[in-house]
Amino acid sequence: MAPVIIDGKKVATDVKARVAQRVAALEARGVKPGLAVILVGDDPASRSYVEMKERDCSEVGIRSFDVRLPEGTAQGDLDALVEQFNADPAVHGILVQLPLPSGLDAERVIARIAPEKDVDGFHPASIGRLVRGLPALHACTPEGVMELLRAYGIDPKGKRAVVVGRSVIVGKPMALLLLQADATVTVCHSKTEDLPAVCREADILVAAIGRARMIDERYVKPGAVVIDVGINRVESGLVGDVDFDAVAPIASAITPVPGGVGPMTRAMLMANTVAAAEEVSR
Repeated sequence: MAPVIIDGKKVATDVKARVAQRVAALEARGVKPGLAVILVGDDPASRSYVEMKERDCSEVGIRSFDVRLPEGTAQGDLDALVEQFNADPAVHGILVQLPLPSGLDAERVIARIAPEKDVDGFHPASIGRLVRGLPALHACTPEGVMELLRAYGIDPKGKRAVVVGRSVIVGKPMALLLLQADATVTVCHSKTEDLPAVCREADILVAAIGRARMIDERYVKPGAVVIDVGINRVESGLVGDVDFDAVAPIASAITPVPGGVGPMTRAMLMANTVAAAEEVSR
């Protein structure tokens, strides 16, 4: 039986439609959600991503405060800009596009963002609240994965979930969100012994390692749900961390690359921004 192809574009469109309705409700109360995006330097991939975020804001009705800074920007100037947005009541979310140019301390900048405006979900307070199971703004990509699972009726409760990758951006918050959803979670990484055998235990397998097509049929239990977070540029174009052609025939559901998790990251950024605006306007 052919697997279910999890359509991230469609789910992202649905999420943004709901966000637009929430924006309209806020505007009816005199609140216009605002997102500040800070881009330092001129990295083409980062610039393209920021431009897509700007279009998303326009689509759903969020006011966009975008600042482009030169690569040689001093740490103190970047810190001061973040503080300026922290103090601005028209700005409900702050996002500093990563990676930052060499010489700038990303951890220092992230820690300076007011937690209630941390729409990326990277602040130590945001991660700490997630660990404790308290309400918080969650990292956009892992939250996007959870939204995909919800949209396709895939309940992690009681399932074995394996997350391949332990980054603070995806792997760790992904594991915590799955644990919060009552999955039994294993986190794998470069030091995991017999990685294929561990992955084959998964009912839900999340690949977030940044290695093109590494996860093949040896890693996947028949009938597993396979979520591919990877985006890798190769000669033929963009591919994921999963060898889609090899894995799809044995999976029950799988995300493609592109068109799977990717669109969800930006959609959840919009949702986080509106949630932040709703919280301060209660």
